[in-house]
Amino acid sequence: MEIPSVAELNLGVTLPALLLGVWSCVVLIADLFIPKGRKEVTAGLAVLGIVLAFLANLWVFNNPGVAFMGMYVADRFSTFLNMVILLTAFIAVLMSVDYLKRTGMDRGEYYPLLLITSAGMMFMGSANDLTVIFIALELLSIPLYVMAAFRTPDPKSEESGMKYFILGAFSSAFFVFGATLLYGATGSTSLPVIFDSVSRALAGEGSSVLLLLLGAGLTFVGLGFKVAVVPFHMWTPDVYEGAPTPVTAFMSVGAKAGGFAALLRILIVALPTLMFEGQTAATWQTIVWIIAALTLILGNIVAISQTNIKRLLAYSSIAHAGYILMAVAAAGTASVADMATQAALIYLLAYAFTNLGAFAVALAIEKNDGSGTDLDDFRGLAKSRPVLAFAMAVFMLSLTGIPLTAGFIGKWLVFQATLESGLYTLAVIGVLTSVVSAFYYVRVIVNMYLDTDAEGDPAAGATPYVQWAVYIGVAGTILLGILPSLVTNLSDTITLTASFLAR
Repeated sequence: MEIPSVAELNLGVTLPALLLGVWSCVVLIADLFIPKGRKEVTAGLAVLGIVLAFLANLWVFNNPGVAFMGMYVADRFSTFLNMVILLTAFIAVLMSVDYLKRTGMDRGEYYPLLLITSAGMMFMGSANDLTVIFIALELLSIPLYVMAAFRTPDPKSEESGMKYFILGAFSSAFFVFGATLLYGATGSTSLPVIFDSVSRALAGEGSSVLLLLLGAGLTFVGLGFKVAVVPFHMWTPDVYEGAPTPVTAFMSVGAKAGGFAALLRILIVALPTLMFEGQTAATWQTIVWIIAALTLILGNIVAISQTNIKRLLAYSSIAHAGYILMAVAAAGTASVADMATQAALIYLLAYAFTNLGAFAVALAIEKNDGSGTDLDDFRGLAKSRPVLAFAMAVFMLSLTGIPLTAGFIGKWLVFQATLESGLYTLAVIGVLTSVVSAFYYVRVIVNMYLDTDAEGDPAAGATPYVQWAVYIGVAGTILLGILPSLVTNLSDTITLTASFLAR
């Protein structure tokens, strides 16, 4: 067995994810010496690790490279995604510090778990091999199973963790089976090698074509669970409602970022030429856009009947997975692949600011026992906490896609890529479902501002840390909506279609 040299490992470009993973172990050991009741020190150490990883990521952004003998790619795609994940982790820590204390869950292992799963998300974005994607998928998932059940002995939280674990294990099995079939068809788990082998497999006779199609389908199923698209969404409402609110907020963005990163890597880097004679787009484009349409329809329609803000945001999360999947479908047209990739990344960034902010406001009015998250609890909030009400209104308008918000920019770019790829039916469905979503988002605003008889919730959970999370969300949502060039200029350099050149 050939032992790789230090140069072949090239650990420098893996520093952001590697540093975060190692730092999680440091935080775990350090927490042993931090007395109970002082766990904000552990939170501070976690923030320090996130900041160090962010600084390392800035260096890698301008110094891309390949590591682990081609199994890891540090490019503009992965480093942009790392920014989204690290931002999500930072805001999640802000939301968690006082929440854990006031709900009696102030246990130090929470923060190492958050750092480990964040490292897993970052590895998924940089994975250039199916084996690395699977390892990263488990690194992402296992800590989240524990975090979802962190509110034990609350039955809802325990149920949340168990459902997530069981269905997550099934999804991982689907992914492994799909990766095995792709290996059988191409003789490799490396995404660039799979790319080189697809044309030969399609030209040859035998079972290679069937293995390719089944392998692509099963890997999509495994990752479809992580990003919560129809019909792999069943776990989302119950897990989101039962998990601690900061965990729900974190997984709603982070797990999506990691899952879509791996999905884009596999479909655009490894399988863009999976098409039969006479086709002008990848074979997988049709099934992806159909699933995107079903996800948009189900997520937005079922959200209308929800009376709990966490379940409403869960179905909203399903719907937004559909919008991002529109960009994935558009990437099936080779000439649009880079535009679609950039649209998906900007949408994820916009969604991070908006959704984390919305969950932070929900956290502010949530009671210590987990109650207080019904839509009725928002009645009169503009009277008792006008700043929080304004912030929630901004977030709801952004999720709807109203101009001058980040959500509008994200949807604009996704629709643009969809139309460029010729998926006009999908674009129409996206527009119509956006109109439907306005009903349940605006209902929250109506409760806050137009119910003048209500006293308004005192929002006892709006501690300084939570308020900072809200302020960051509002600032990002408005700034990205008014000055989108701040991000689009950065994303214009992102490409995945040339990543297969990295060996």
